[in-house]
Formats: sequence, C-alpha cells, structure tokens
Amino acid sequence: MEPKIPIARQPSPTAYDTNFCFPVRELESECVKLTPFIPDLHADLYFQGSAAYPDLYEFIPWQTFTSTSDFVKQVIDSRVQPDTGVVLFAVIDKTRISTSPSSATSANFAGIIGYMSTSPANLSTEIGYAIILPPFQRTHVTANAIGLLLQYALDLPPHGLGLRRVQWMANRLNTRSIGAVQKLGFKLEGVLRWGRIFVGSKASASNGIREREGDPRPGTVGTDTAVLALCWDDWETERARVLEVMDRRS
Repeated sequence: MEPKIPIARQPSPTAYDTNFCFPVRELESECVKLTPFIPDLHADLYFQGSAAYPDLYEFIPWQTFTSTSDFVKQVIDSRVQPDTGVVLFAVIDKTRISTSPSSATSANFAGIIGYMSTSPANLSTEIGYAIILPPFQRTHVTANAIGLLLQYALDLPPHGLGLRRVQWMANRLNTRSIGAVQKLGFKLEGVLRWGRIFVGSKASASNGIREREGDPRPGTVGTDTAVLALCWDDWETERARVLEVMDRRS
C-alpha cells in the first residue's frame, strides 16, 4: 500500500502570525483537519465547546475559563504566542454534518492540539495542548489528530519536517492519555517524580504524597509525569500501523 501523505495547505489568509519555529500548514486526513488556531476564528468555539466540561482539566494545570477573553489571555497570549516552540491547531471533524465541513463551526469543532517544546537544533518536539471535547472523544478524532502531527513531524522533507523525536507527557494517573498514544507506537521511557505543581485542589491528579513541613508552596498538589516518545527509527516500523488506526471510524 502506498504511504498516505497528509494534505498540506497554507493557512487561511486571515492575518495572524503563529510565531512558530517551523512552517505551519493545514494538515488533513479523510475525516479530520488540523488548521492553525486563530483566536478570532477559533477561541470562542473552544470556550463555548468546553465551558460545560471542567473535567477536561483534571490532569492539566488549568482551571475552567470564565470567558473567551480569559482563555485567550491565559493560554494564547501568555503561553502559546510568545513561545516560538509552540503552535496550536484547531481540530475539525470533517464527518460531522455542517454547512462548511472544512471550516470550523460549532457542529464540527472538536478541540485543540499542538506542538510544544520544539527544538530545531535537536530536531525534536512534543505533542501537547491536546484537549478533545467530550462529544468527539472515543471516536476517530484523537487518533487522526495525533497521527497527522506525527506524519508532519517525522516524515522527511518535503512532506514533513524530518524531526528525530516526538514526545508525549501526561500525568502518571491519566491512563487514558497514556494508553491512547501507546496504541500509536509511543514508548514509555520513564516517570518524572514530582514533575509538576498544580495550584488548587486537584487531588485526583496528585501523586498521593503529602507536602513536607515548611514547603515553599503550601497547599499545592505534586504530580508525577509519564514520559513517552516516538522517534524516527520507531516511525519506520510504526507508520503503517498508525495509518491503519487513523482509517478506523471508531
């Protein structure tokens, strides 16, 4: 079977600088499209689609956003836009009925995903900011979104970036996240104990060890982080299997 290559198109002409260290393209499979996240087009779709699901942030250090502008301020303006190693994509489910199946609408906007911690010098990146809205979970969406990012990162030019390593990090207790990427060939490399601090009371994400007396950040939760990766040499054998998973509709 001939290798499937993600359709790569330039982003829409809407004036927005993604400020990423590599070229940013639209990536598309038969049923999912990733388009560069443009706040004016996608921020309200994300806020409206996620507002009713605070559990989306159970294992990540975000709190529920109060408005679209709050999301843009805390995530886009503070985390994504200033960092040349980060780019965010809007995830569109092309199989959902919509008057515009290739453009983001409330009917087909499935969430967000992106690259982070990207290093051109080391030819490496991490897939992160992966939040698929509940109506689209346990479908073809997650596998296709991750698969498209894997193809673009690990395939050789001119179709891909030719990176050597793609990383995935998740709370050690987030077994759904870890299991999803292991099905796509990611290998567990280890656990970073006390890797992150969560402000607030996300006890379900805690490593279960109480803070020591005199800790400089009292009242915060410590978490352990699983580190997984799929590298170029893994990709040579896993690529075909990833494409098979992407072809499944459920």
